[in-house]
Amino acid sequence: AKLTQGQCYSMKFIIKHEIRGRMRVHLLQNRMTFEQADTLLYYLSSQKLVTGVKVREKTQDATINFVGDREEVIRALKVFHYETAKVPETYLKNSGRELQNEYWEKLVNKVVMRMGSKMFLPVSVRSVITAVKSVKYLWHGVRTIAKGKLEVPVLDATAIGVSIFRGDFETAGSTMFLLGIGEILEEWTHKKSVDDLARSMSLHVSRVWLMKDGQEILVPSDQIRTGDEIVVHMGNVIPFDGVVTAGDAMVNQASLTGESVPVQKNAQKYAYAGTVVEEGELTICVKEVNGGSKFEKIVTMIEESEKLKSNVEGKAEHLADRLVAYTLAGTGLTYLLTRNMTKTLAVLMVDFSCALKLAMPISVLSAIREASLYDITVKGGKFLEAIAQADTIVFDKTGTLTKAEPTVAKIETFCERSEEELLRIAACLEEHFPHSMAKAVVDAAKKRNISHEEMHSKVEYIVAHGISTMIDEHKVIIGSAHFVFEDEHCVIPEGMEEKFAVLPEEYSHLYLAIDGKLAAVICIHDPIRQEAFPVINSLKRAGISKVVMMTGDSERTARAVAAQIGVDEYYSEVLPEDKAGFVEREKEAGRKVIMIGDGINDSPALSAADVGIAISDGAEIAREIADVTIGADNLYEIVTLKAISNGLMKRIHKNYRSIILINAGLIALGVTGIIQPTTSALLHNTSTLVIGLKSMQNLID
Repeated sequence: AKLTQGQCYSMKFIIKHEIRGRMRVHLLQNRMTFEQADTLLYYLSSQKLVTGVKVREKTQDATINFVGDREEVIRALKVFHYETAKVPETYLKNSGRELQNEYWEKLVNKVVMRMGSKMFLPVSVRSVITAVKSVKYLWHGVRTIAKGKLEVPVLDATAIGVSIFRGDFETAGSTMFLLGIGEILEEWTHKKSVDDLARSMSLHVSRVWLMKDGQEILVPSDQIRTGDEIVVHMGNVIPFDGVVTAGDAMVNQASLTGESVPVQKNAQKYAYAGTVVEEGELTICVKEVNGGSKFEKIVTMIEESEKLKSNVEGKAEHLADRLVAYTLAGTGLTYLLTRNMTKTLAVLMVDFSCALKLAMPISVLSAIREASLYDITVKGGKFLEAIAQADTIVFDKTGTLTKAEPTVAKIETFCERSEEELLRIAACLEEHFPHSMAKAVVDAAKKRNISHEEMHSKVEYIVAHGISTMIDEHKVIIGSAHFVFEDEHCVIPEGMEEKFAVLPEEYSHLYLAIDGKLAAVICIHDPIRQEAFPVINSLKRAGISKVVMMTGDSERTARAVAAQIGVDEYYSEVLPEDKAGFVEREKEAGRKVIMIGDGINDSPALSAADVGIAISDGAEIAREIADVTIGADNLYEIVTLKAISNGLMKRIHKNYRSIILINAGLIALGVTGIIQPTTSALLHNTSTLVIGLKSMQNLID
């Protein structure tokens, strides 16, 4: 390939290899640090033409996949500089690059030390080293027995101890080497999977409300510094750790503690990043801005929480430990029948538990990682298992079965105020409470260049009903017809009844009232997603027998949508407690239920379901409470998630069969004397690693 050289201030690069849509770049610098590699990766990934990047710090190479004009990619490289590239601190802090390098070096060192000792050390010295190393395994086995347990360390200690007692230091050394390799690979795979999952669960809050000079200002989150005061409204995630300076709120801390009951937070209490304000609002003095504490808490939660493990993982662990006793019994029986220590050792070198304990968690963690490739975040293995077993799916309509970005079609006015003024008031209220309908109002104001600075007193949000506040001593409310006319007893202005009666039925309606009188009806176009019908058909083919739609919309709107998308049942004009109650009744009837929604009003049902799935860019509380979040604005990802879950269960059952057949075969070969103990150990460990590696492969192509 033709070499091209560019200047990047003090840094130079050459293009070492290039084909259409792909180039490999070598950076001409003495050494590339992990941080520099991550900085370059983030910078290149953020370029609009770049579709994929790999950066190798050891060789100082970057492989770039792109579409469009190559010259634009080269220009981006030419202006790049480590000091000027803006990279989020959390991206660098939570990078897995250093972890990858650490375990690779451990693996290489283990192999080099083993080969070096065999090549350069005499047998007598190697025997002493083997005897010293065996102490760790023997002691671990003794401690396990002392606790009254018969687990894998007992098998390892017995195999190594018997070999040393017989003077077979070579077999003992090989066994410990293979065990060491297995431990490194298992730990590496587990930590990488956990860290990948934790990174996908870490916060991605882009903008926050900064309190400055008594005014709330919406700013990018990366502008926040320690000591700043931020305001978190109801339904939003707390983006940073800090101390509450004002306000009173009920905060859901389930993402950190697993507690489903919210806790009260008020002045001087500590608030944690990643928790959600369910009621009220808080002003928080920021103490931690880099998000590291949140990441570390998630890692700890994933590693320690038994609640997140699937039933099949738990069964595998318990079965693995129970099989140790049978393996030891089989070893003793083999010796009694054959009086042949070689055949006895061949049995001892094989145990089912290693493969069971390695393959099952890796299968689950790899499935979670694969889901993340489709922008799907799964918060634990048990949810994938529940999705595979699910037979009922409940969809919220607005923002889920309909477009995530509904638009304002028209505004019908019922007072002397102008359409622009009424839209400005509506946008000022709605911007505090992210939901697809609220977003439509805010976007409409933005498109019309209508400024809507804060001009109201404290905003009160009534879940699934609407918003109430005071503006210039006038009471302003916005929300559903039920909220405006029945709860707040607002009336239609005299002489406007006929105009109200002929409001266009093809739109969803948002009602704005001022001082008890209807001021405007905002008509919102909420089109059905094109993929809704085929997705529901695909889910039914994948094993879902009952598809339900629930909405707060009128019976007329709900009936029309249900007919178009092919659901089995639909319910209209429902409240949050109605959705949650339906889910509970279905579960009591013995059905496995998935709830899919995007709003604050979906949160109770998301919590009640066997699996709660939050879609796209809905309310933060829904995404935080949900067991699964789907970032892509595409319902087909639900089908993808179902396919991954079904594939995971098939893989796990296949692994069970493979482990039993392979290890039973090795035991039979050992007892008959066809293979030696060292060969038995090698084949056992090799098969375990092969099953583990196959379990890391993607479930769908």
